[in-house]
Amino acid sequence: MKIKQLFVMSLSLSLLASACKNTSNSVKDNDSTASNDDANFEVINEKFADLQVLRYQVPGFEELTAQQKELAYYLYEAALCGRDIIYDQKYKHNLAVRKTIEAIYASYKGDKDNDNWKKFDTYAKRVWFSNGIHHHYSNIKFVPECSREYFGGLVATCEEMALPYPKDELMNTLGDVIFDPTLDAKIVNQASGIDNVAESANNFYGEGVTQADVDKYYEQFKSKDGKEPEWGLNTQVVKENGEIKEKTWKVGGMYTQSIEKIVFWLEKAVTVAENDAQKDAFEKLIKYYKTGDVHDWDAYNIAWVKDTESRIDVVNGFIEVYLDAIGKKGSFESVVSIKDMEASKRIEAISKEAQWFEDNSPIADKHKKKEVKGITAKVITVVVESGDAAPTTPIGINLPNNRWVREDKGSKSVSLGNIVGAYNIASAKSPVLKEFAYSDEIVERIKKYGVISGELHTDMHEVIGHASGLREDGVEVPSKTLKQYASTLEEARADLVALYYVMDQKLVDMGVMPSLEVGKAEYDGYIMNGLIRQLTRLNLGENLEEAHMRNRQLVAKWAYEKGKTDSVIEIVKKDGKTYVKVNDYDKLRVLFGELLKEIQRIVSQGDFKAGRDLVENYGVKVDQDLLAEVKERFNKLNVAPYSGFIQPKLVPVMDGDKVTDVKIEYPADFAEQMLEYGKNYGYLPVKN
Repeated sequence: MKIKQLFVMSLSLSLLASACKNTSNSVKDNDSTASNDDANFEVINEKFADLQVLRYQVPGFEELTAQQKELAYYLYEAALCGRDIIYDQKYKHNLAVRKTIEAIYASYKGDKDNDNWKKFDTYAKRVWFSNGIHHHYSNIKFVPECSREYFGGLVATCEEMALPYPKDELMNTLGDVIFDPTLDAKIVNQASGIDNVAESANNFYGEGVTQADVDKYYEQFKSKDGKEPEWGLNTQVVKENGEIKEKTWKVGGMYTQSIEKIVFWLEKAVTVAENDAQKDAFEKLIKYYKTGDVHDWDAYNIAWVKDTESRIDVVNGFIEVYLDAIGKKGSFESVVSIKDMEASKRIEAISKEAQWFEDNSPIADKHKKKEVKGITAKVITVVVESGDAAPTTPIGINLPNNRWVREDKGSKSVSLGNIVGAYNIASAKSPVLKEFAYSDEIVERIKKYGVISGELHTDMHEVIGHASGLREDGVEVPSKTLKQYASTLEEARADLVALYYVMDQKLVDMGVMPSLEVGKAEYDGYIMNGLIRQLTRLNLGENLEEAHMRNRQLVAKWAYEKGKTDSVIEIVKKDGKTYVKVNDYDKLRVLFGELLKEIQRIVSQGDFKAGRDLVENYGVKVDQDLLAEVKERFNKLNVAPYSGFIQPKLVPVMDGDKVTDVKIEYPADFAEQMLEYGKNYGYLPVKN
């Protein structure tokens, strides 16, 4: 599970300096590969459509031993070798569209100053940014603003061999795919009362497969000991001659061309593993990729959780299920990282108190874990991200996702320190907070405490939230019981744990926050985001689709409605603009505790109806008049609502076939990196 960045708030420069260590946002013009010790590193890169491209550094990389650098390099290569997979998982035509774009970029020698080329250029970058032709956050299909005729003319300039289809057939094959917004309009369609499988454009399910087919198929999979693996996590479900079957993502199976490369680099990583525990985890991951057996995935995750001493770590696999409307299929992602030894002290202090937090939770006693096991927490410095983790990235991760593994063996929670630092730098001059905060008092409190409140929310969400709670005996996993609402409810549950405890004196006594003013800053920001600010990410007429956005509105709107009698939260008009303000922070905390108790009950008992009603009544529908107002206010600020990153580049220093050192570079051209990735890591055919 992961926590996504909602909005990076405008923060005080003194706190930014503390949060981001020695990273500077000074501008260095025409710099394509700044070195690691460059004091003039530029975080903010180009902006297009509703997207802002950023860059991040990897402090501490040069301090690694030669063996650790070599290990990081092998894991870096394994990460990028899976990049094609996420494109194909999102939509069956994505690779063909991307390869067409790459061919145009490589061959076009015409005028690049005219409006049509600029519109094509923006479309191309949006495709790269979203790993396909559907928006990375809203999941809604976007189309080029240039004409179909102009696009076809660009195709005509390409070398035949560079295109995915014969030149004279390409526009007939891909024209409607690219230009018709109603064709396969959403990757994930979680609307109530429809077939969520059939109406979602992702490539997890073949033609003709229905939600009823999928539900019936997976009913046959049971585990006698109750330790259910994540059935179907790494497969595509297809219908052949009326029979439902699975195509497994493994060596020799679907996506084998990319997976074989991943395994090649993982096998090299085994030879330079830092210790036996890490070596064991790598070997079990390799076995899983070769067999495709989800029991082997569990075995790998258990081994990975046990590896707590390594400085270098990696997430690599089919993991998060947000792109599947019914929450079964895992998207490929990889995050290679270094442990930040100093910054990890705060998050480790929280993890050591996990049992206290569980014991003092407002949830029912029968839904509390009697023994919270093996939560390992740290702050990491990201080296590279790939698949569903790039260019847009989480800011916190808690894995593994399988509930029985978490309950019996423990979990790892991480906060992505250098990613959060880059976000903070980029937001230092943002006008968004001032526009949507009700008062100067709220602005100043968030400026003063926004960094620490955000970090603590991420820590509590990942370390305590996702690791808390217990299902009742005989209740199956949420993906089966809560279906399309499972992800939203799980994110709401973890958020509520963070919100409940961020106003607890315990955190002050532990020394991880200075005062309860931090909690007030978090409540101010969360309610403002959940009820108003996140609406800037929608278009008129839309409701909420993405799980994290649904969860935030659910929590904020439920608390607003339930606290109306006491005016706990107030919606006010000032100068013709809508604002929210919290009038009673203590009562709001009580409300958060009540909602946490109910959502934990829903998860623990598998209460589909109650879960559906919560999400549908509070988390989906948007006031369109408010949305129109918020969009008008936001558009005047000229700020992109979404951000993502150009990745650092690891370059090996070779002596024959031996890696003797690894250098790190920081590319500054987004399109150039995307073209390089397409050339060097484009292993899959356009049809899989």
